[in-house]
Amino acid sequence: MAHRRIGVVTFDLWDCVFCDETDEPKRAAAGMPSKPVARRQVLHEALSQHGPIDRAAVDIAFNTADQAFRKVWHEQYVTWTTPERIKVVLAGLNRNLPSPDLAAVSDAIERMELECSPDLAPGVREGLEAIHGKYKLAVVSDAIFTPGKYLRALLEKYHLYSYFDFFVFSDEIGHSKPHPSLFESVAEHFGVECADIVHIGDRPHNDIGGPHAVGARGVLLTVVKNRPLDGHAPDAVCDNYLKLDEVLASLER
Repeated sequence: MAHRRIGVVTFDLWDCVFCDETDEPKRAAAGMPSKPVARRQVLHEALSQHGPIDRAAVDIAFNTADQAFRKVWHEQYVTWTTPERIKVVLAGLNRNLPSPDLAAVSDAIERMELECSPDLAPGVREGLEAIHGKYKLAVVSDAIFTPGKYLRALLEKYHLYSYFDFFVFSDEIGHSKPHPSLFESVAEHFGVECADIVHIGDRPHNDIGGPHAVGARGVLLTVVKNRPLDGHAPDAVCDNYLKLDEVLASLER
């Protein structure tokens, strides 16, 4: 791909800014159940307030809904919101929850990573500091159980929110990567062409293939995970956030 000035640099969050699942050892050390167990526990307790229900049945329904979520996510590029996921579980159980209870269960699940948070990727703060002010920066990330509102709060918690000028989360825009709408919304917001975007992410299918499909560039970040390319060709690879400034500069030269 030809060298071109960079208009906007976009970042994936999971295994790019945050190290996914690094909150689980913290939960274990604090005597807390894992997030999957805690989600099922929260729902079971809420349902039990309205009549007896077998915990094993809740687990099976939740597991089935999780598998359905993954199919829709990977094949239709949509991430159901947490309330939508809980409604699928409830339908499988042939049960209902009053709206306030559904909202409370959903919020308890959505807040888990905010209340016991994952680690930052090594060097991410320094990497962002080095390029902040040189480029417009944005987040383009899928939201799984943690919605955009709490992902923003998580960035605030680590004092990283102010580095970014714009946010695109799958639960808010209605599609997940690699759907073109995520990158097109960035271009529209900043008044640039998609070709002016450089996206940084760890998943070749989503974070290289997605940008390439709309004419943008993709940098594969291997700081946290080094995933197989599966036929995708990144425009650059960054294995250390301290090198990010130079990697981006090389794309413009």
